[in-house]
Amino acid sequence: MASKDKSANDRGNPVQGGDPFAAFFDMQTRAMQALLGSNSASETPGPGLGTESFERMFQQGTKPNDLAEWTNSSAQMQRMWFEFATKQLQKGTEKATRDIEGPGSAFDPAQMLTLYSNFMQNLPLPSMEAQTRLAQDTFDLWQSAFAGFGPAIGASTGAGDAALGESGEVVAADRLPRKDRRFADNAWRQNPAAILLHQSYLLLSEYLAKATQSVEGLDAEKKDQLRFATEALAEAMSPSNFLLTNPQVLQRTMDTKGQSLVAGMRNLIADLERGQLTHTDPDAFKLGENLAATPGKVVHETPLYQLVQYSPTTKEVFEVPLVIFPPWINRFYILDLTAKKSFIKWAVDQGLTVFVVSWKSADGTMSDIVWDDYIRAQIEAIDHVRERLDVPAVHTIGYCVAGTTLAATLAILARREEADRVKSATFFTAQVDFEHGGDLKHFIEDSQLDLIGQLAPEGYLDGRYLAATFNALRGKDLIWNYVVNNYLLGEDYPAFDLLHWNGDVTNLPAKWHSAYLKDLYRDNKLVQPDALEADGTPIDLTRVETPTFIQAGRDDHIAPAKSVWRMTDHFAGPTEFVLAGSGHIAGVVNPPEAKKYQYWTGDAKAGSLDTFVEKATEHPGSWWPHWLDWVEKQAPDKVAATGKRKPGGRGDKTIEDAPGRYVKTR
Repeated sequence: MASKDKSANDRGNPVQGGDPFAAFFDMQTRAMQALLGSNSASETPGPGLGTESFERMFQQGTKPNDLAEWTNSSAQMQRMWFEFATKQLQKGTEKATRDIEGPGSAFDPAQMLTLYSNFMQNLPLPSMEAQTRLAQDTFDLWQSAFAGFGPAIGASTGAGDAALGESGEVVAADRLPRKDRRFADNAWRQNPAAILLHQSYLLLSEYLAKATQSVEGLDAEKKDQLRFATEALAEAMSPSNFLLTNPQVLQRTMDTKGQSLVAGMRNLIADLERGQLTHTDPDAFKLGENLAATPGKVVHETPLYQLVQYSPTTKEVFEVPLVIFPPWINRFYILDLTAKKSFIKWAVDQGLTVFVVSWKSADGTMSDIVWDDYIRAQIEAIDHVRERLDVPAVHTIGYCVAGTTLAATLAILARREEADRVKSATFFTAQVDFEHGGDLKHFIEDSQLDLIGQLAPEGYLDGRYLAATFNALRGKDLIWNYVVNNYLLGEDYPAFDLLHWNGDVTNLPAKWHSAYLKDLYRDNKLVQPDALEADGTPIDLTRVETPTFIQAGRDDHIAPAKSVWRMTDHFAGPTEFVLAGSGHIAGVVNPPEAKKYQYWTGDAKAGSLDTFVEKATEHPGSWWPHWLDWVEKQAPDKVAATGKRKPGGRGDKTIEDAPGRYVKTR
């Protein structure tokens, strides 16, 4: 029979009432009090800095010269924030509200915290057994802390029996029961309170992850949504994300006399004004110089796209040219980064005549653009290349959403008995069957689709919203890591070409975007024969007999390999399937010279991806040469690289140099 009186164990146990979130905040508060030396008579003394240790930490700030530096840092931050607030007021109340609550806050960490916290309030409590286990594990952790972090901290995990020592000693990471790279800095292991703080957090994160998996009464899709929201909330609540609970940030603040916070404030204000989280040095790259610099010409242009042809680097080229359709969700130069990483340059150097479609970022004039327009654009680009080079067919590549569209294009050409215009089709991480469509499926509830519609009053969706969505899929790496490094630690941004591209957002036509999410992600109509039509022609993927090369990324969270594999079930022609190491970007952009990752080849007719993997052959490095061999087998003949194979030559009228205007339009 339970007693109303609390036992000694209950008084030391911060988990009460079966509410893991109450426990989470309680433990964070207690640990922060210990870290900052809050040892009032009404509180249980913690193993933190304590008054004397806290004073020692700030001792360097008590000198007159240091005090002047601290005062200057404070004044700088106040002045920067005042200037920013004044600019917002000058914009007018209505516009300022739209900027702050609209695109300007697309990455707002506080807004995300509120969103996920509200979502998680509906999390059903796990079993009593799970709650009891959490309570015991938590009590063991705290008991170890109050005992000076002795043997008990590793008792249930096999972490060892050695005591963790006194404040100031750096504890080896392998002596702690839980590890995470967010807490790799020595500051997290130099003070018992800091150890307690991040170990408590990791314990609660594990508990919440297990709790979502044990919830009953939810189908697999809802449970996966719950998992995603739980992980996002746990990532947001990490003590590393807050100044007063991050000992590394506190130490950096002391070492720089507050100048690190000044630099962080400068970074934060710049991002607020830009309306987007910055990942890399914005001045490190310039299109046409050190990015998207492969020589070529814009040879055709419409209001929707520019067609870029690249100059040959070999005396002979393959007779059948290559037309690449990159996604219009991003800029095309993901395939033309620096010279060493450029797929386009590599393909040109292998003797391919390469064309790339550069899509225009949407504006108010594109409010009526729908999927039909993109399909017509692909057909038009194919025909323009065929006519320009006087060839009967082309090779094609479709990346991500442009690959999905290319599948529909091939089905339409097949229905119209024009399939012979395309010699082969390659798909980079593209989906046609969205049953297992990845983490983006967490954003297709009716309420979310309605919200997206409200964000596009002028007929197009601001690309910063989409960037925030993709960042949220990897919040720990693409949001909170930068909050800590660039806002709290005040570090400079690195020069990273891939992150520069990632932040170079494009706007999307609202009508297309809404229909795409509903028809494909939500209703999965593309794999239902004739359930969709475009340009007046029904779409049936089973009519596609074009030779097909399908590439998937093993670690892709946007287009999961399991989902990409489904393409092999819907096409009727010969298919080559390759599983590449890494994810949605690095799995594609993996030049041979880098000698990174690996890829697997096998039977594309295997019944499932798991069966494919079981019997697949692993190869080291890049899959690009394997793809080139496949392409060459489809059409091995070569011709001289003369005439219009060299864009901009004598008698060849072109529009402008590559990479063209559209890719630079914001």
